[in-house]
Amino acid sequence: MPGFYIVFGVFCANTFTVATVEVAEQQTVISTGPYALVRHPINSGELIMLLGTPLALGSLWGLIPFVLMVAIIIIRLLDEEKLVLAKLPGYAEYVATIKFRLLPYVW
Repeated sequence: MPGFYIVFGVFCANTFTVATVEVAEQQTVISTGPYALVRHPINSGELIMLLGTPLALGSLWGLIPFVLMVAIIIIRLLDEEKLVLAKLPGYAEYVATIKFRLLPYVW
């Protein structure tokens, strides 16, 4: 459940949230709500949901896809950051302020 709340909070805070990585013409940097804690809160919520599913089902085998999804999400968000740094004014200052990508005080 916490993962759903995080993802919902992201959509409430950032109306520019989309499945594909792009920067819209009128887009601005969002630094409130979940974005005040980590730079990629939707991915944090996704990871909580992905981890919760095999744990809720009691499936240790289900943790294998979770590890693969962590790797995929990290690769994708690093690529996303390159694009957004290049195209979104103010994002470099946001990165300097919000140090953590997925987990506060971790990474």
